[in-house]
Amino acid sequence: MSWITTSDGVWWIALLVQLLAIPGTFLPLLPGLIWLPVGALVWMGAVGWSQAWPEFILATVLFGLGLIADLLALGLASARLKASRWSAAGAGVGLLVGVLGLLPALPFGGPLLGALFGPWLGATLVETWFTTKPPRNLGWLKALRQGSVVGLAVVAGLLISKIAQFLMALFGLAGFVILSFH
Repeated sequence: MSWITTSDGVWWIALLVQLLAIPGTFLPLLPGLIWLPVGALVWMGAVGWSQAWPEFILATVLFGLGLIADLLALGLASARLKASRWSAAGAGVGLLVGVLGLLPALPFGGPLLGALFGPWLGATLVETWFTTKPPRNLGWLKALRQGSVVGLAVVAGLLISKIAQFLMALFGLAGFVILSFH
């Protein structure tokens, strides 16, 4: 266990911590890009700020860009279709319900299918509910159509955001390896 206390051992631990960002970008209940700055902090604890600041700055910037990607994905999809502000919350609840396997209509596919179907269903139901109320006061059929389109847009935005975050995780890992061997 003495190898863990060496800078090489700490570097491997920091890299393993940062590797957690990859599954976290796709699995909704796991933290994603936050593991990049956490791993950089582990490395910084071993070698100090003067040597590890580039890795930490890169990881923190990528984490911030990942947050912006999530906000933009949901915000642009909802704003473009003039969706209610609650559609993103409905998608979040639907995502949680879908990933946990609480959708009775999905006897197959498990959490992966639930992660796609749940946000659509959540956003659709919430948007349908809010578009039947004043001031929009659409009929149920038009509201259901609007809700379905908003649900699809939210899911498309989430998928694009997850792909972007996956690429950022790969870039962060490569940057950590390259910068720590400079």
